Amino acid sequence: MPELPEVETVARDLRPLITGATIVDATTFWARTLRGVSAEAFADGVAGRRIEAVGRRGKQLVVDLSGGAFLTIHLKMTGQLFVVPQGGPEDPYVRLVFALEDGREIRFRDIRKFGKIGLYGGADEPDPFAGVGPEPLSDTFSVAAFRQRIRARKGRLKSLLLDQGFIAGVGNIYADEALWAARLHPLRTARTLRPADERRLWLEIRRILAEAVIRRGSSIDDYTAPDGDGEMQDHLAVYQRAGEPCPRCGRPIRRMVVGGRATHFCSWCQRLPAADRAGARAVLRTMSVPDRTGRRWSELPAGEGSVGPARDGAARERVAATRAERTRRAAATRRAAARASAGG
Repeated sequence: MPELPEVETVARDLRPLITGATIVDATTFWARTLRGVSAEAFADGVAGRRIEAVGRRGKQLVVDLSGGAFLTIHLKMTGQLFVVPQGGPEDPYVRLVFALEDGREIRFRDIRKFGKIGLYGGADEPDPFAGVGPEPLSDTFSVAAFRQRIRARKGRLKSLLLDQGFIAGVGNIYADEALWAARLHPLRTARTLRPADERRLWLEIRRILAEAVIRRGSSIDDYTAPDGDGEMQDHLAVYQRAGEPCPRCGRPIRRMVVGGRATHFCSWCQRLPAADRAGARAVLRTMSVPDRTGRRWSELPAGEGSVGPARDGAARERVAATRAERTRRAAATRRAAARASAGG
């Protein structure tokens, strides 16, 4: 799912393209794309409104409209947005289209159909972001503010960083990267952090997110922005790199499952305090490390996951390499198809 850097990139790409444009109609091809409103009511609600601004809150795009209304767009796993001339090639994965007065249209493309678009602005409507935490790149998100929030929690760090009520916009990729950079184990609990640990984590969250924004996010699966893919995936230290050498110590990156999410870390650089070991045993049993050939966990045939050379190393290496290349090509093909559908 696109995280803060990816959504911020989409917002920045869209801003000069659609700010000032007027929406004349909205056509919905998948009703469940809309959040709590019918297709007819949604079209009536946006028709004639001018796009005043394009921004972001957490992992969602926010499009301010004239008259005090605003759209929220949650890309989820495969959502993509493109601005194209009206009458372009048909695309079976387009779920909603905004027709603009100037002859263009905004297409919301979503292969998996998980994305959501909402329309807000009524006086009696609840704030859709009422439960969302502070923006980690905001000037007001100081180390003191971070300390105040984290000292009120007792949970494990990985789960805490994924909680959008704690901090907005951080997801699986950048939680793993920030914890590795701060030398903190994903299963460490917030109550065991010392002031130096808190400051280091605060710094690394902000540093990594800022770098990812500059690099236009991580195009690992389907994420692409109106102006093209990101490049942060080429600069990640641990995410989806299980079995590869840790960039800091050279030992293999490990993978485990925390709260249903794949988690990548270095067990040498990110030590788990003794106080947290007993409670973490069940989760640590899910830990795996691919063989020393450097294959990632996702590239291994079923049943593999231990350290050491494979029984038929050459054959398995060929299978793993083929599988990894197929996965990369499939993702790249999907992104290229999306851009082609938009005439890019």
